[in-house]
Amino acid sequence: MTRFTEMGEFAMDVLEAIMTRHMVGKVRPERPKREEIETLLRAAVRAPNHRLTEPWRFVVIAGPALDELGEVFAQILRAVKPDATEEELNRERAKPRRAPVIIAVTCLKGRDPIETHENIVATAAAIQNLLLAAHGMGLGAYWRTGDMAYHPLLLEWLGVPTDAHFMGFVYLGYPAPDAPPRQTPRRPIEEVAQWRGWEAEG
Repeated sequence: MTRFTEMGEFAMDVLEAIMTRHMVGKVRPERPKREEIETLLRAAVRAPNHRLTEPWRFVVIAGPALDELGEVFAQILRAVKPDATEEELNRERAKPRRAPVIIAVTCLKGRDPIETHENIVATAAAIQNLLLAAHGMGLGAYWRTGDMAYHPLLLEWLGVPTDAHFMGFVYLGYPAPDAPPRQTPRRPIEEVAQWRGWEAEG
């Protein structure tokens, strides 16, 4: 079920978006509008955040910056694998071009281990908000990390503190017509949930 929002776009009911969201790894080359990306970011920062530290940071990457990121990927591979072949380096360089827009998400550390943990879970919730908003707006999104994502060279290129937590890349675009559905199964609720005191209150 969709509804017309104040922003002038059709959006899914929130429960429908949660239950039908899935990663979309194949998108069309045309770039989403800036206003659409801004809407996703506004949705992201509405995530619950204890102490209102707002630890999330976003870097929106598009156009020639995708090629710059690809070169960073190649540099990282060369650093961790000095004997990497040119073919392997080129594969790394091509990875950012899998989508016309990438949002890199990082999380600032807290003042103590507890606040750092809370900042991380808040930023993960922000990413989920972003993914749900993208799905509800008809965009395809894929949350990716990988070994290269945690190298200091990446944080340096993104311009965030070297002790920040990298939370992942969200690849974004309009779903390709032949994009395969990737919704993965989940365990039954009976296997992951306990009910305590429920029967007593009847």
